Amino acid sequence: MRKSILVLATAFTLTAFFTSCRDTKKANDDMEMSDDMDGMNDDMDDVGDDLEEAAEDTGDAIEKAANKTGDAVKNAANEVEAEVEGTDDM
Repeated sequence: MRKSILVLATAFTLTAFFTSCRDTKKANDDMEMSDDMDGMNDDMDDVGDDLEEAAEDTGDAIEKAANKTGDAVKNAANEVEAEVEGTDDM
């Protein structure tokens, strides 16, 4: 899951990087392009932050699930051991 997100982010970055614009001699166009690039950089930063947060949330969820699974296995092992030793409460 994490790899696919990183691949998509890389593809988007490369697409934006290799897209070229024609140079114009009007100062107005240069200023508009500069504003657009600033906006795009802000958007890319936001996307990067969102991807990082999603990856952290996914990692936390996996860790929590692994801990719950480990606890369930330990409890089951204790129940089996108690049954074998005859110290089961039932």
